[in-house]
Amino acid sequence: MPYPLLVSSISASLRAVALGPVNPARYVRWTRGALWSLTVIVVSGGAVRLTGSGLGCSDWPNCEEDQFVADLEYHALIEFANRLFTGVVAVAVIMAVLGSLRRSPRRADLLGWSWGLVAGVAAQVVLGAVLVKTELDPRFTMGHFLLSMVLLANAVVLMELAGRDDAGARRSPGVFTPAARAISAVAAILLVSGTIVTGSGPHSGSDEAEVAQRLPFLVREVTRVHSIVALVLLGGILWLVRSTHQQQQPEVRKRALVAAGLLVAQGAVGYWQYFAGVPVLLVGVHILGASLSWIAIVRLHLSTAVGAAVAVSPPRSPEPAS
Repeated sequence: MPYPLLVSSISASLRAVALGPVNPARYVRWTRGALWSLTVIVVSGGAVRLTGSGLGCSDWPNCEEDQFVADLEYHALIEFANRLFTGVVAVAVIMAVLGSLRRSPRRADLLGWSWGLVAGVAAQVVLGAVLVKTELDPRFTMGHFLLSMVLLANAVVLMELAGRDDAGARRSPGVFTPAARAISAVAAILLVSGTIVTGSGPHSGSDEAEVAQRLPFLVREVTRVHSIVALVLLGGILWLVRSTHQQQQPEVRKRALVAAGLLVAQGAVGYWQYFAGVPVLLVGVHILGASLSWIAIVRLHLSTAVGAAVAVSPPRSPEPAS
């Protein structure tokens, strides 16, 4: 039974945190673990939809009405494995929250953002149950993905704040912050338009035709809108690359280049999958790329703030007396 394994993992996490104070460098590692676990579950959730396994388990939280563990059946096992990975995410989020409580010194901003992860994961569990009960209504599928992006943004902010020393945690908007806000807004529109394309396309999450609801839009038209938004976003980031180079802001420029590179790769995969008839493997790569691009854009936004911010590092050993 997976229940004892999950309880054991959570108990081990609690014991690890309860042993004593958590230093800032260790807490950064824990927040990074939360971010990447949330990224992985976006991809695993995409795999459920792309393999038509969205109704592999027809009940919640049990796989079926009378059993928790899935039968040895393809779709059921894929859906069940994705649900089990939620346990990994839960452990990572619990570590982030308890780490913020045990961190020395404690900071209110880290505590608040870590509890944001708890709220987001809880909302995802509820939305996942609704998604199953509505037999994969595409509107709830869209909401499930977009809430995942909100969770990723929360995790990025938490990790970035945890990586700043306590004196430099508070920073002020910089000269490029308004541009970064606009870029983030366009990126959010890109994500929404991408979910509309997905909701109108062939991958409903179920192989059963009678429940394969789709949005009433032509894939060709919504894909065109999605592409235009992506080009606008890329243009804005390239403008930021050029401007930050002129203003001698290497950190912002570096993150802008990373975001631009990911968007170019995303565009290549997007056009490839469209003209190849949206094969599931390419769509899965596109989902991963969307998550990584969104993380890069949130990090870009955060890098435009200015102020005394020093990266957290392990304490150095004292110099020997001469």
